[in-house]
Amino acid sequence: MDLTTIIGFLVGFGLIINGIALDTSNGVQYLIGNVVNFLDIPSVIIVVGGTAAAVVANYPAKYLKEIPNHFKIIMNGNKFNPMEYIDTLVEFAQIARKNGLLALEEKANQLDDPFFKQSLMLIVDATDADRVREMLNNDLDNLAARHDDAAGMYDKASATAPAFGMIGTLIGLINMLKSMDLSSAGEGSNSLGAGMAVALITTFYGCLLAHLVFNPIATKLRIRHSEEELCKTIIIEGVLSIQAGENPKFLKEKLISFLRQKQRDLANEDRGE
Repeated sequence: MDLTTIIGFLVGFGLIINGIALDTSNGVQYLIGNVVNFLDIPSVIIVVGGTAAAVVANYPAKYLKEIPNHFKIIMNGNKFNPMEYIDTLVEFAQIARKNGLLALEEKANQLDDPFFKQSLMLIVDATDADRVREMLNNDLDNLAARHDDAAGMYDKASATAPAFGMIGTLIGLINMLKSMDLSSAGEGSNSLGAGMAVALITTFYGCLLAHLVFNPIATKLRIRHSEEELCKTIIIEGVLSIQAGENPKFLKEKLISFLRQKQRDLANEDRGE
């Protein structure tokens, strides 16, 4: 499980609450009193409700119903381990070299990864190598498009939240100016300060949601996509090399070259090199 998202949320909100609660004039913290100053239900409704409404208006139901899965994805770390795929492909290359490609059919049926299973079955069925690459790359392109749409939904929310924060601020300012009584200078200035503070809270909420919630979710989804894309690229190159009858040792060296240098060094350490 990847806890960095939760840790980031908790630390971020904790630091903000600490900053709100800290009275710098005397160094004494008035947690409850100061935090209450930043609580405003109408502002929450405008920012959260407006952002949600904008996302719903921009995306069809088939995207929205995937939101719970998005949170599962960002929490699942190490789901795609490239070295595990490389080791499996090298094992399959050894089997194919010894017993032929048809021997991989049973192994393919044991795989949980549908992309990996499809890739193996294509070479077992003696599909032309160029056709195999084309089909698998098309699947990879479609995967990238779907994942980009998912991350884009949170990008949209990140861009929309501050806008609704500004809308809430304008609503607050208009209402404040309309109801402000300037007949008494003292009372007028007091109501102006209180009204201005409430009006600005919505902007605060919008910026908070955009940069501490929606942006991190979009970024984490793109990181998960990169991890999955790497493993699927390794699968494509691996099965095509198996189909071409390449040496398993050479195949491993070839697939390891797709990894970052640190991952390569770890792989070499495991082999005692």
